[in-house]
Amino acid sequence: MVQSDFLVIGSGAAGLSFALSVAEYGSVTIVTKKESIESNTNYAQGGIAVATSAEDSIESHIHDTLAAGAGLCDENVVRTIITEGPARLDELRRRGARFTENAPGQLDLGKEGGHSFNRIVHSKDSTGREVERALMEETQAHRNIRVLEHHFAIDLITEHHLLTAHRADDRITCFGAYVFDEHDGRVEPHLARVTMLATGGTGHVYLHTTNPSVATGDGLAMAYRARALFRHLEFMQFHPTALFHERGNSFLISEAVRGEGALLRSIEGERFMTRYDKRAELSPRDIVARAIDDEMKKSGSRHVWLDATGLGSDFLESRFPMIYQRCLSYGIDMAKEFVPIVPAAHYMCGGVQTDLDGQSSIVGLLACGEVACTGLHGANRLASNSLLEAIVVSNRAAKNAIRIFENISCLECVPEWDHSGTSDPQEEILISHNRDELQRLMTNYVGIVRSRARLKRAERRSRLLFEETEEFYRKSILSVSLCELRNLIAVAYMIIKSAKMRTESRGLHYMSDYPEPYENALDDVVLQRSSFANR
Repeated sequence: MVQSDFLVIGSGAAGLSFALSVAEYGSVTIVTKKESIESNTNYAQGGIAVATSAEDSIESHIHDTLAAGAGLCDENVVRTIITEGPARLDELRRRGARFTENAPGQLDLGKEGGHSFNRIVHSKDSTGREVERALMEETQAHRNIRVLEHHFAIDLITEHHLLTAHRADDRITCFGAYVFDEHDGRVEPHLARVTMLATGGTGHVYLHTTNPSVATGDGLAMAYRARALFRHLEFMQFHPTALFHERGNSFLISEAVRGEGALLRSIEGERFMTRYDKRAELSPRDIVARAIDDEMKKSGSRHVWLDATGLGSDFLESRFPMIYQRCLSYGIDMAKEFVPIVPAAHYMCGGVQTDLDGQSSIVGLLACGEVACTGLHGANRLASNSLLEAIVVSNRAAKNAIRIFENISCLECVPEWDHSGTSDPQEEILISHNRDELQRLMTNYVGIVRSRARLKRAERRSRLLFEETEEFYRKSILSVSLCELRNLIAVAYMIIKSAKMRTESRGLHYMSDYPEPYENALDDVVLQRSSFANR
């Protein structure tokens, strides 16, 4: 049994920022399923949206965020996070993060879709990697923080694991998590006064995604099984421009490339975005992704083109070195030829419902980053607002945790993990087959364009996958691949249920049966295990 004051599940910007902020007040354990730097943060190319220039303003950034969110942003949350952004950016720089400058002390600010001004603070096209580097270096040097790599959190420890009654106010309490140590195959209880979920996204519920392999919705699934409240899970953001290549995995081609002047062209080479929106290539991502999807369906093509040839090789190599070299590795010189691109699952705008301080509906459980839903993004995330949310809310969550952790009792013992009746699986191929089936199901029926018929079919098939996988899980010795499959199926089911409940088209949720927003459907879709209700 492992005990800490603070347990952090995940090692991206949200988790590391939180850990560093609380470490002076108690012991911190960070568990991460792969290497400590493997997270969605590490792959974030664009940057951090912060109003810092003389031409820009906090109010303009707020306006752009609310416009992108299509009526579902929480305006108080938007205002708070954007207002606190500059201070948190300064803190990141004090921690050693280095951002691209035009001159000493003068940040180079990029522009992306939906933004009225240049306000994207970046480190060329590897901003997330630079943020992760700075935070991880400080984390590894801190005496009160230990990082456990290749440790997979399986389930949160709550009352249903214990021989204790629920709290008098009937709220569920979290006491930590059961964690699978891949090194020795053991499952141990990791107990803590406060648990922070910072597990990132769930892109691998779809066939094509910009997310790294770790993004399998683990935190969402654990919180679902613990009966946390969820919000906005119908809003999965598809990034419009991911590389399409027969022999390569999808990788993100930053929106900043379009911000610098790259154009989108049909398979025949015709520029098309001006037909869909007056903002053309700099329209919000939901509009661009649907336009590309429409062009592909009309032509029967498997991709469209991104044309960056007008930017020149010198500029591309300097501004986007990682993207430029990655394309070259696939034999594509983006300075001389068009790049084949396709929309790919990119960012989950919904998640565990929290307040501005990261507090979930479960006592002792906080959530921050992509796994959480504060209300900032609404029906569509404005580009580069995700890292902003991570650094602002993690700071507020740390202050919240410091306030409450001494008043939460740390348990002395919990039941050992029950692995009775399990054996080595004889048909591991079921895991890979079920995962592939789920991803194709979600891509075909719960993707960029949805319908009631598609969602009903997806719900029926996902239920069968759930029942088959749960039976396999109960009989099998644990493996990461099996746990990930179980989590992906749970997340898929939540997305489908949420999507069925929103009978309109809004932001990232487009229903062919209901192509227009519905004024009386503005209320949030809130979801809880075994209890679904509009609120």
